[in-house]
Amino acid sequence: KKYLPNQDLIIPLAALVGAPLCDKKRKLAQNLNYKVICDMIKIMNKDQKIIYPNTNSGYGIGKKNKFCTERSKLKPISLYGRTKVKAEKEIMKFKNSISFRLATVFGKSYRMRTDLLVNNFVWEAMKYKKLVLFEPHFRRNYIHVKDIVKVFLFAIKNFNNLRSNVYNVGLSSANLTKLSLAKKIKKKIKSLKIKINNNKSDPDKRDYFV
Repeated sequence: KKYLPNQDLIIPLAALVGAPLCDKKRKLAQNLNYKVICDMIKIMNKDQKIIYPNTNSGYGIGKKNKFCTERSKLKPISLYGRTKVKAEKEIMKFKNSISFRLATVFGKSYRMRTDLLVNNFVWEAMKYKKLVLFEPHFRRNYIHVKDIVKVFLFAIKNFNNLRSNVYNVGLSSANLTKLSLAKKIKKKIKSLKIKINNNKSDPDKRDYFV
């Protein structure tokens, strides 16, 4: 309440991110990912702008041989996905808003997110020279954190042309199955062994191309 009224543009980055963390702290996930967004919109004035970093987890499980687009039906299968989908609906009621449905992010950071799929696979490959895959056919879309920064800067400069819309943000050539991703890493780490475990299921059931 103290700082918000003086800002021209808000990018609400605070959130509990990822299905496992949200399942572990369900009440905080609801409050931080959804309720805080509702409260924020109530105290904003109509001339302020929002760029909302959403997730494409809302697509849930996509159809075979079909890409998810911004018009695809949202079917989140995790609490994380549900809170972010609800928050986006509130954001889009505000005229000066843009929502970016981000692909799974990878890249270096000061507090490394080794739970993110690409980062996790690279870390496991480097440390153990072995990757054990569950449900290797599951499909995902990826994007580097530097590309997200470029997207935010582009949106700030072109806000009036982009506002009141939702956009998928990902790398088209990085629509990959988990197995395809592992094979790409193996090209860099030649000694990597890839094993498939058919007796274990992936707790994250997302499966889509965007």
